[in-house]
Amino acid sequence: MSEKEFSGYRGEALEAIKKAEVEIGDVIRIKKNEEVYEGILIPSSEYSDEKHIIIKLKSGYNIGVRITSNTTIEKIGKGAKPTFKPPPPPQQSTELPKVTILSTGGTIASRVDYRTGAVRPALTASDLYSVVPELATIARIDAQILLSLFSENITPKHWTQIAEAIAKQTAEGAEGIVIAHGTDTLGYTAAALSFALQNLPIPVILVGSQRSADRPSSDAATNLIGAVTAAAKAPFAEIAVAMHETPSDTSIAIHKATKVRKCHTSKRDAFKSINTQPLAKIENQKITMQTEDYKKRDPTRKLTLKPEFNEKVALVKFYPSMNPATINWYVEHNYKGIVLEGTGLGHVGKYCFDAIKNAIQHNVLVAMTSQCIWGRVNMNVYDSGRALLAIGVIRLED
Repeated sequence: MSEKEFSGYRGEALEAIKKAEVEIGDVIRIKKNEEVYEGILIPSSEYSDEKHIIIKLKSGYNIGVRITSNTTIEKIGKGAKPTFKPPPPPQQSTELPKVTILSTGGTIASRVDYRTGAVRPALTASDLYSVVPELATIARIDAQILLSLFSENITPKHWTQIAEAIAKQTAEGAEGIVIAHGTDTLGYTAAALSFALQNLPIPVILVGSQRSADRPSSDAATNLIGAVTAAAKAPFAEIAVAMHETPSDTSIAIHKATKVRKCHTSKRDAFKSINTQPLAKIENQKITMQTEDYKKRDPTRKLTLKPEFNEKVALVKFYPSMNPATINWYVEHNYKGIVLEGTGLGHVGKYCFDAIKNAIQHNVLVAMTSQCIWGRVNMNVYDSGRALLAIGVIRLED
């Protein structure tokens, strides 16, 4: 086996694997001092160090074991080459709604090969039905891989690509659309699509997973079921986000795209509606609307597509002693807009006023939001806010 086939291992870890004559996918026992670890040898990340071997335990969790001079490795089971043959598509009623799932990346739609520990995309309809069989009773799925990106690498040009793909699927008769997306910037994409896709006739639901599919606590399947349920059955025609309502698996919250924020790094219920309640909740594939403030589903409505985004817009966070030259830099580099994250009700230090005034005089749109998560901007309360309004700063909401 070549070093390339050892999948990321190098240095001391690679030498230990070679000496033990084990391969990726083998079941191994590692003894170190008084500790014994058993699991499947899985690939190492290219960013991992040279001193750890990664195994997948029976529990489904991965651990790294540091190799030392008193570490021994023993093969106790031969690994099988990863194979996956999806079952034949289930027989479905033609009366079920047609839902398109577009994947942009992330772990929401993936399957685990428990012989090798590998997590692989599962983005054909047959794969999805095998991983989440409940989907077969909800909708007729058409699944496509649009992008394969970590969400932090998604930019406005990708928002354009996603919006155009949604418009195409809508024109081809999709009755609901689900966008599988990494959670880190899911809120940004959801908000962007709300402006790019106007007068929607059907629901478009973004969904992600906080815990990967190889973890016992994964929320991937539950979130996906909720998202497909909303896309297939919801009475609204909105861009929305479907994620866990609580840490348990009992319900999925459906959030309006322009009102949702990721508020926790890892909890399953990380997404919250800000300054409003969720649009709906889903329990046992039943949708309960929590507001009447939504555009109703209407397949005869004609979608208006506005997919272009100007990347010359900056989000600037104010902080004590912020250098006004930061604002000047954006003006000098021909930015068209600056959104200031001010303190409290929407304030920045007066030492930034001249730079803001200069930006506005150079036809840069300057708008004010708040660093606070809860509450709304009100620049009429204090002198600083009123002075900024007089300069020409635009007050935003939340």
